[in-house]
Amino acid sequence: MKRREFVTLVGGAVAWPLAAGAQPVRRVAVVMGSRESDPEGQARLKAFLEGFQQLGWIDGRNVRIETRWNNGSRERTGEIASEFAALAPDVIVVNSALAMAAVKRATSSIPVVFMMVNDPVAQGFITSMARPGGNITGFSNIDFSLLGKWMEMLKTVAPTLTRVGLMFNPETYPYYDAYLQTFQNEMRLVEVTRAAVRSPADIDTAVAAIAAQPGGGLAIAADPFTTANLAQILTALRHHGLPHTAPFRQFVSEGALMSYGPDSADICRRAAGYVDRVLRGANPGDLPVQAPTKYELAINLKTAKALDLIVPPTLLATADEVIE
Repeated sequence: MKRREFVTLVGGAVAWPLAAGAQPVRRVAVVMGSRESDPEGQARLKAFLEGFQQLGWIDGRNVRIETRWNNGSRERTGEIASEFAALAPDVIVVNSALAMAAVKRATSSIPVVFMMVNDPVAQGFITSMARPGGNITGFSNIDFSLLGKWMEMLKTVAPTLTRVGLMFNPETYPYYDAYLQTFQNEMRLVEVTRAAVRSPADIDTAVAAIAAQPGGGLAIAADPFTTANLAQILTALRHHGLPHTAPFRQFVSEGALMSYGPDSADICRRAAGYVDRVLRGANPGDLPVQAPTKYELAINLKTAKALDLIVPPTLLATADEVIE
């Protein structure tokens, strides 16, 4: 579906265009939490649009869809949220916690459906999973208990592993700081440390610090910053020879060692169903937030070989995708 521009009317007011026959169309605004060039972001948007079309919504006919990419930037995200709040679409679709926080600040009346947002109750976006309340509902992302699973699988591939840094940007995803303390107290398999990065310039420094001592590894958190800067992160990991794990299958397709997490395309496709229900009159606060239902394991044997790691056959047998 092609992106269409808003129409500026005489006097400077901004309006959504009309379909053929001057009949009003429904209006859906989408905030994507990455760069437009990001393959993972494109896959999510494609899945959402496909699911939406299957429900009978055709862009330019009975719905007008406007998409903005925040490039992993807090400032750009705020601008997009303010723009969409002023335009007052029928529904705002949000992909990422950074975008969800900005949209929540911008409006308390426009219906919002989020997709791929971690722990929305703890982050204060909704009051409960069963009864979100207010104008927000959606589909959550990674259960933080999965971090334990990441450590187990990473240690299976790298038995000498003793320390794993969790890489995230505290400015785009501050919630990880609060969660990390809990996880550190509970994790016994390896030591989990904070590998905070606030700019691309910090990436190699953070990876080098972990690799400076034996037994180091890295977990790439689900964060708009890490998604937007994945290529640079993977380059640093290859340079320093560090075993690592990632949240999404697409990361492995781009060269990451392994991933275990929800099927992001499935989540975004399912989110289209909630947007459909809201457009047909459902109150988002009455729609329970849905958790992921499909998880997948992907392993890149080419990367494993480059890192001089051996993936046990038992782990390979459980993988949904093996890249050779």
